[in-house]
Amino acid sequence: MPGRRLLYVHNAVPYFLSHRLAVARAARNAGWDVHLAAPPVDAALRGRLEAERITFHPFTLSRRGMAPAHELGSLWALGRLYRQVQPTLIHLVTIKPVLYGGMVARLTGGAPYVATIPGRGYVFTTAPGLKGRMLRGGVRQAYRLALGGGSCRAIFQNPDDRDFFVAESMIAADKTRVVLGSGVDPDQFRPGQRAGASPPRVVLASRMLRDKGVLEFVEAARRLKAAGIAAEFVLLGLPDPGNPDSHRESELAAWHAEGVVQWWGYREDMPEILAATDIVCLPTAYGEGVPRILIEAAACGCALIAADRPGCREIVQDGVNGLLVPPRDAGALAHAVTTLLDDPARCGGMGQAGRARVLAQFTEAHVVEETLAVYAALTS
Repeated sequence: MPGRRLLYVHNAVPYFLSHRLAVARAARNAGWDVHLAAPPVDAALRGRLEAERITFHPFTLSRRGMAPAHELGSLWALGRLYRQVQPTLIHLVTIKPVLYGGMVARLTGGAPYVATIPGRGYVFTTAPGLKGRMLRGGVRQAYRLALGGGSCRAIFQNPDDRDFFVAESMIAADKTRVVLGSGVDPDQFRPGQRAGASPPRVVLASRMLRDKGVLEFVEAARRLKAAGIAAEFVLLGLPDPGNPDSHRESELAAWHAEGVVQWWGYREDMPEILAATDIVCLPTAYGEGVPRILIEAAACGCALIAADRPGCREIVQDGVNGLLVPPRDAGALAHAVTTLLDDPARCGGMGQAGRARVLAQFTEAHVVEETLAVYAALTS
């Protein structure tokens, strides 16, 4: 059908390209004219969007700012953008685009909209004290407003999050769908040759946040090295400037200099790194959807060790393709790593089981098919 316009509203172009591009391509190939609204980016990223035939609309959106004048400006800019693009369907991704984009869509009474909620995030999991309670109350009410439209459908990445939002009366159950993660390309992320003569490699790849379990990983590595266990412990990722939960670059550099872990920073060759990795850890306390790094690692044949939390439990089957541990427990993490390092055959078998699990449920093809079905249901 010609003339169908699909508008994505996102908080970051790099994240859109890494997590949503497969669905956007499939929609474009199905005849949609694809647009993306997100904060401004450099010429290189704009060029990537142009190469994908995605029309880019830069607009100002602060990830964490709450200055009233600025936030009202973002709402006004979204309303103006909706009038300009005249989308047939809107797809909102991450908390602020969902909250702001959903409220504006309801106020303008225009296109139906999809809201992807990739985890409960900081607000509903680790925000502390009175400030946390006040924040949860405000965000809960904002979700009710944003997701209350009759032409809204919300996509959750795991059933626990869907059940939580329904139980908290933030959305009606019949307006929800569960799509497991954002998918990976199993031809890009595939097993490689482990270096049998080298020490095994254990990786944590994430934003360098306390809630992601970075401290627990470093402490587990320190304990295992003190016990004489030969392994390479690697942190992959960058600090998140402006996030009070972020580790400082100086902390990461100090751990690297100490030799307890190697900090490799941001890398674009993740398929090659994971193909040569034995174990990937994510001892997170954060409100995850389904962590993409765990799907990528499983596709590459890595054994997984993750926190026993919603989202992680979707990809990690305890004792089958990995081990689940309590969050914020360096001792339990160290024990799990030791268990797998001491039994290479079991570790390798878990990697094979993880690859099979990804092929069965977590490929980009699965996510594309299920997401386009939501689009079709809203626009038929």
